[in-house]
Amino acid sequence: METRPPLPPFTRESAIEKTRLAEDAWNSRDPLRVSLVYTPDTRWRNRNETVIGRDRVVAFLQRKWARELEYRLIKELWAFEGNRIAVRFAYEWHDDSGTWYRSYGNENWEFNEQGLMARRFACINDQPITESERRFFWPLGRRPDDHPGLSECGF
Repeated sequence: METRPPLPPFTRESAIEKTRLAEDAWNSRDPLRVSLVYTPDTRWRNRNETVIGRDRVVAFLQRKWARELEYRLIKELWAFEGNRIAVRFAYEWHDDSGTWYRSYGNENWEFNEQGLMARRFACINDQPITESERRFFWPLGRRPDDHPGLSECGF
């Protein structure tokens, strides 16, 4: 049976670590890599879409990152208990016309005993921004350790 440490029940430190690992995976923009942190039968609600299963996660993420270009994400732990973690996040991206957006939201996660995410519920709002309002400038990929987090960015 595959496992994805850290495993529940979460401590503050392990919940922060799990949040950063999720951020790093999403910033890779590699749908297969991201899908492997979820159970094979994972259930998502993302905006107005329901996604069930890893194959659907991969397809969803392929569509997402074909549309959301130069995607850069920061996640921050909001709360945790037992096998559940709540995070808040913001990410910046632009569409194919060059319009920039900052998307804000919250996610609720539930993990199985092996540390795989079984359920993910996301609420997201998009705000058009000008290029001069952007705040996330690291090279595409993992956010550098010295880059400010959400709170430090004033979000």
